[in-house]
Amino acid sequence: MAAHRIVTGVPRADPDVVAALAEFGSATVHEAMGRIGYAGHRLRPIQQDASISGSAVTVSCAPGDNLMIHAAIEQAGAGDVIVVVPTTDSAFGFIGELMATQMQVRGVRGYVTSGGVRDTAELRRMGFPVWSKFIAAEGTVKDTAGSVNVPVVLEGVVVAPGDIVVADDDGVTIVPRALAAGTLAASRARAEKEAANRARYAAGEISMDLNDLRPVIERLGIETVEHEEP
Repeated sequence: MAAHRIVTGVPRADPDVVAALAEFGSATVHEAMGRIGYAGHRLRPIQQDASISGSAVTVSCAPGDNLMIHAAIEQAGAGDVIVVVPTTDSAFGFIGELMATQMQVRGVRGYVTSGGVRDTAELRRMGFPVWSKFIAAEGTVKDTAGSVNVPVVLEGVVVAPGDIVVADDDGVTIVPRALAAGTLAASRARAEKEAANRARYAAGEISMDLNDLRPVIERLGIETVEHEEP
């Protein structure tokens, strides 16, 4: 088998399940999965108020080279999110307005990368959501082999092609394709519990009581004392 390859025909999760996960956002989905899948604080949105979920089309590329992203666009379609991981830290503008236009026309929901992007003002005007580690004006070349639709490691999280990418203002969480339905159910249950708690907080209750934290304070030996004037 070749060291570098483009894999076609990657299976996706049920599109209704994938789309529904966007409602809950990266933090709730991360918690619902047992606090896994979050790709860390270094991946930041270039925009605000975008919340997406989609199936991953993954790209492993050389630093400063976007050849394989062009190949990935051909493999991507409606409901997908392109996830690009350079083999080393690479603060280059791997994509900009023109590549994002191709993605948007094909129905791609967004772009996530541990590399860089440019043309960020244009991307915001287009309404094309991007999460990136770097923003950089410096462009790339197109002459180094890489792969499309192979497992990649995004800031410590393994992303297999067809996994679900959930991204919003809080960052990016990856849901393994096999866990999609279970994660959706767990996210709904968590959201219902939070709604019930929100109502209780609005009525005046506090988290010290609702979460039964007083025994924890006592177990840790944290003393409560009356203030005394010096």
